[in-house]
Amino acid sequence: MDSFGIYLHIPYCKSKCRYCDFYSAPGTRAVPQAYVSALLRELKKNARRPDTLYFGGGTPALLSPAQVSSLVQAAAPLPGAEITLEANPDTVTRESLLGFREAGVTRISFGVQSADDAQLRRLGRTHTAAGAAEALRMAREAGFPEICGDIMLALPHYTNAEFDATLDLLQQGGCTHISAYLLKIEPGTAFAKFPPEGLPDADDAADFYLYAVRRLAEAGYRQYEISNFAHPGHEGRHNLLYWNCRDYWGVGPAAHSCLDGVRRFWPDDVHSFIAGSAVEEKEGVCDVEDFLLMQLRLNRGLDLEEYARWGGHFTKPQLDFLRHCVAAGYALFDEKRLQLTPAGMVVQNAILEALL
Repeated sequence: MDSFGIYLHIPYCKSKCRYCDFYSAPGTRAVPQAYVSALLRELKKNARRPDTLYFGGGTPALLSPAQVSSLVQAAAPLPGAEITLEANPDTVTRESLLGFREAGVTRISFGVQSADDAQLRRLGRTHTAAGAAEALRMAREAGFPEICGDIMLALPHYTNAEFDATLDLLQQGGCTHISAYLLKIEPGTAFAKFPPEGLPDADDAADFYLYAVRRLAEAGYRQYEISNFAHPGHEGRHNLLYWNCRDYWGVGPAAHSCLDGVRRFWPDDVHSFIAGSAVEEKEGVCDVEDFLLMQLRLNRGLDLEEYARWGGHFTKPQLDFLRHCVAAGYALFDEKRLQLTPAGMVVQNAILEALL
């Protein structure tokens, strides 16, 4: 049976981070039961058991353990399924983490972002570095087999020392998986309206990324995707469904799906979702261009035989361009597989533009 994942969007947050453009409803400290009931209503319509179940947000850790348990039971994941829940360090307690683990969550993912308290305040984060360390300690004691942490790169007034301190915090906290993202100023965010001072330029941001890739490798975190690094065997199975163009079903306002090659999304309206009047809308089809884009995010790159089965091939000018990328250190290409190097991942958009 082909792999299948379910994503549950939990759009509630205590507050809105200044860089965040995800659909969310800030100012709440719990998830209304009416919203959980709406998710349960939709899950009843699904007869396919998932290999992965992902609680994303928003802040899914605002769910109670009982709410998580009811949703896990309704999703009916297969034995051995990966079940991920995102959390902010200051939204968990020893009791809630024990409850999430008992509910079946196997993978807890903390948005740590930085070990610098001044930076966290600048980002609009509500936790401290000490609070993040405590949350990681409690997660270890709760028995989670997979503990993940996020790092944001190229923040205002950023330094390699800030990255090293954040990596050390996550490593000491027992993280098996680390996601490292460059800050991007998205339209409609607080940072877009009031840009912070001290943002690195594009060249400095690229240097921070390449430094992070090297330091993570030295710490035992193997890069397997442009922004994701893990101890061997601890890669995130759910997100790999996206990057490998496998089936996944998103449930909740602004959640996206791709089933049988058709992409759909829910309107970003929590009230209509709760009321049951919202319906998924067709977005398009998952085609050969999507496959190329997603595969080049992965360290293992694009298998040209598989690309051909999707209907793709490279023209002579494209092959000449790829050989130029190899000579410039941006790619590895043996006529059978195309892989971007870390330097190539920095300019991935330009490479894709040339190929598409």
